Amino acid sequence: MHTRIWEALVHGGVGNGVNVKIKYINVESRNLEEELKTVDGILVPGGFGERGIDGKIRVCRFAREGKIPFLGICLGMQCAVIDFAQSVCEMKGAHSTEFKPDTPYPVIDLLPEQKKIFQKGGTMRLGNYPCRIKRDSLAFRAYKRELVLERHRHRYELNNKFRAGLVAKGLLVTGEYEKKHLAEIVELKDHPWFVAVQFHPEFKSRPTRPHPLFRDFIKASLDKGKSGRAGTESRPYKEERI
Repeated sequence: MHTRIWEALVHGGVGNGVNVKIKYINVESRNLEEELKTVDGILVPGGFGERGIDGKIRVCRFAREGKIPFLGICLGMQCAVIDFAQSVCEMKGAHSTEFKPDTPYPVIDLLPEQKKIFQKGGTMRLGNYPCRIKRDSLAFRAYKRELVLERHRHRYELNNKFRAGLVAKGLLVTGEYEKKHLAEIVELKDHPWFVAVQFHPEFKSRPTRPHPLFRDFIKASLDKGKSGRAGTESRPYKEERI
C-alpha cells in the first residue's frame, strides 16, 4: 500500500515539474521533532496496529502547529482528528477505540453496524464511495468538482457524536459520504494546507494524471520550501523534501 503512496508522490511531483525527495521518518524516534524540521511537507499514511500511534499523533501536531503542508490518509486522518481533539478541544485522553477502548472521548470509533460484526473477513468499508465536497475548501480547489468517487479500506470513522464540538473549534469537515453522514475529508481553518482524508487517493493516481490531492500537496510543499529558502539561487531541476 505504501508503495502506491510513494508512486503517487512522484506523480504529484511530475504534475509540478519537480523531483520529490521522500524521507521516511521513524515516528518512535527520540529526535522526531528535529527530523521533522528538515522537510517541506508531511504525509501520514494509512495502516493497522497500535505501534507508533502516539508518534503519528505527534507528527500531526507538529504539522498543525508549525503550519507545515500536511496530507493524512485513512489512519493519518484519524490521528489528525485525535491530535486536534486532545490539543485544541482539550479532550484529555481523546483517542480511537481501536487503540484505547476505554477512552473518555472516542472521537474515532466503529460504525454501529461494525460493532455487530464478529467474523471480520471482508467486512470493512471497501471500494468506491461518493464524497460530496464543499466548494469553499482546499479539496474543492484540488478536485474542481463537488462529487468524487474514492476507494476505501477501513472500519473506524470520525465519531459524529463529537463532530459539532470539533467543528466549533476549527476542524472543517469539507467532504462527506452523505448517505451515512460520514466525514470523508477534514481540513484546518487556520492553516495554509492541511488536508486529511478517510479514503485512499493513492489508488487513483497515475503518472500522466496525478491525483489532485497529491498534486496540490506537492505544490503547497514546494511553496513552503521556497519560502524557507529565501535568497537561495533557483535551480533548473527542483528537489522537494516530503
